[in-house]
Amino acid sequence: MSSENTLDDEDTFKILISTDIHLGYLEKDAIRGNDSYNTLNEILNCAKINQVDFILLGGDLFHDNKPTRRCLHSCITMLRKYCMGDSPIHFNILSDQTVNFNTTKFPWVNYQDENLNISIPVFSIHGNHDDPTGAEGLCALDLLSASGLVNHFGHSHSVERIEISPILLQKGSTKLALYGLGSIPDERLYRMFVNNQVTMLRPKEDQDEWFNLFAIHQNRSKHGPTNYIPEQFLDDFLDLVVWGHEHECLITPTRNEQQLFYVTQPGSSVATSLSPGEATKKHIGLLRVKGRRMNLEKIPLKTVRQFFIQDVVLADYEDAFMPETPQVMKKVENLCYAKVAEMLEDAERERLGCPLTPEKPLIRLRVDYSGGFETFNTSRFSQKFVDQVANPKDIIHFLRRREKKEDIKDEVHVDYNKVMKSAAVEGLRVEDLVKQYFEAAEKTVQLSLLTEQGMGKALREFVDKDEKDAIEELITYQLEKTQRHLQARGVITEQDIDAEIQKFRDSKKNTTEEEKEIKEAMARARLHRLERGETSGGLDGPAFEDIAMDSDEDTVPVSSPARGRGRGRGGRGRGRGAAASDPKPASRGRSKKASAPSQSTSILQAFQATTKKSSRKGVTASYAEDSVTIDDSDDDIPVMKASRPPTKSSTISSFFGKCSSQSQSQSKGIAFDDSDEDNDGHNPFKGPSRR
Repeated sequence: MSSENTLDDEDTFKILISTDIHLGYLEKDAIRGNDSYNTLNEILNCAKINQVDFILLGGDLFHDNKPTRRCLHSCITMLRKYCMGDSPIHFNILSDQTVNFNTTKFPWVNYQDENLNISIPVFSIHGNHDDPTGAEGLCALDLLSASGLVNHFGHSHSVERIEISPILLQKGSTKLALYGLGSIPDERLYRMFVNNQVTMLRPKEDQDEWFNLFAIHQNRSKHGPTNYIPEQFLDDFLDLVVWGHEHECLITPTRNEQQLFYVTQPGSSVATSLSPGEATKKHIGLLRVKGRRMNLEKIPLKTVRQFFIQDVVLADYEDAFMPETPQVMKKVENLCYAKVAEMLEDAERERLGCPLTPEKPLIRLRVDYSGGFETFNTSRFSQKFVDQVANPKDIIHFLRRREKKEDIKDEVHVDYNKVMKSAAVEGLRVEDLVKQYFEAAEKTVQLSLLTEQGMGKALREFVDKDEKDAIEELITYQLEKTQRHLQARGVITEQDIDAEIQKFRDSKKNTTEEEKEIKEAMARARLHRLERGETSGGLDGPAFEDIAMDSDEDTVPVSSPARGRGRGRGGRGRGRGAAASDPKPASRGRSKKASAPSQSTSILQAFQATTKKSSRKGVTASYAEDSVTIDDSDDDIPVMKASRPPTKSSTISSFFGKCSSQSQSQSKGIAFDDSDEDNDGHNPFKGPSRR
């Protein structure tokens, strides 16, 4: 710690990052009731020991929307104990605080309040557990904000349009733009991103000097078509995204190769479900930001209760017992007893030397009894471990796997009679059959340019509606788009071409962009048919009138009518986004359209000539990486506790510019150092990032 402190100077932000504390979880449980309180105490104590500049919480500070009096009392007590004091604050806030902290009648940061002595400010967004409710739109964080203990930000009052205004912080020569967006229902936020209703504001001056940090609390993994937020929706000028709501600890930042920012997922600090994701070791992060460089140190939590989970498939123990074996249930019970005892021994071995770790671990054994086995009495089994585990009532969880349907193992010799028979029974569509085939196929026969969804819909148009140009037009359209993408990227070698095509194809799968491309290609096929004077062969084909074709990619697609679903398939209804003629979402960062090469040009020929086009978003900038240097100037910027925040001299619209991913005119140069890889004790901030 001492060696690192010598490197922390007046230009380095030190930020403690944590998410999903779930204070008050199982607080009435005799064994686990104090777990969340002990962990919050450890987190705040860690912030004080490391002398951080501020604490950033990514939502779900409380487990319940209406915390109990004990929960609120314990939280206020710990915040007052660790976050109040006479230690000076070494950074300034430059933005309009009445916009940043708009949920309280004291719209300024708590450390600038003349009636409070704050040593460690806490900035927090709300999560889905402690989200604002009621006519006033208040949450538990607003109570802490009104009392001056927490700075609640990232609350959007509108359900139609979101403008995220950052908190602009400056420490020495380092400028930090802190963005936040509290929890919003995923389907609604997904639709707002698609409809270009989410805008992130940026300072108009010196945009390249700011380190952009974004805290979000949404589904990161896909739980449904629109029940998550893809990382590609976020603006590409961001440098680091702190992702809350997901409980699995993946705190080591991962690089998004499309948007070129890093994402860290600290996970929860208490296990709220006995699932495999919760079994990962819990950590918090100590983030250091200096200039345009960052370093994230992982700090393991010592007060978190141990959790071990293991799966047992009874069908795998054919040598020991079978469903018809005499006294098979006794043998299965003995097997489960041995597995639980083994996990208890592992827990005791890990707990040695960690006095803060609770004695009784969480144990979960998931038993798959498929294949004719039966269950035994779990209550009687749990009585054997009632004094050894923290969850004696639910140690054993029986589950039965669904019978798998016959897979397509041979992608060349497929029995289509069986496929079509099952399709008739299950009501599968043509595109479902295409997707099923290519998912089971080997890589050598998988699609390279097209997606399964696009090929399936083109085939359906060809079969059902007699659109003879559907498949050809989809291939031509996708070929043109891929050629333009490769030209913009400046890829030359064949190996790089294959990799870039694969990446480009995977980035669009199951997205609204893919649906728009399919609709546009189908519209082109219909227009070609109309130009030849042919009528639609399908019974439900629309009559197209007054359709203008543009040579560029932004052709106005014509939506096909509903097919017995009671609604159209255009931009309304099920959140499929706006029409292709609408402006692209700013947060998606799509490139400007380049002129399409001739259809007869091959992919390799399309970009043999060198191009000086844009790097990532189609603007005029080279794709070469900028070298990032650290500004070690010793300019003194006095930071004092002011009685009130400085009066704003300009409106927010004049201070910020609405950001668009297309306005980014140079490539990123953020350097990230994983402290686990190399800790030489000399400099925690490494050189420029490696692409």
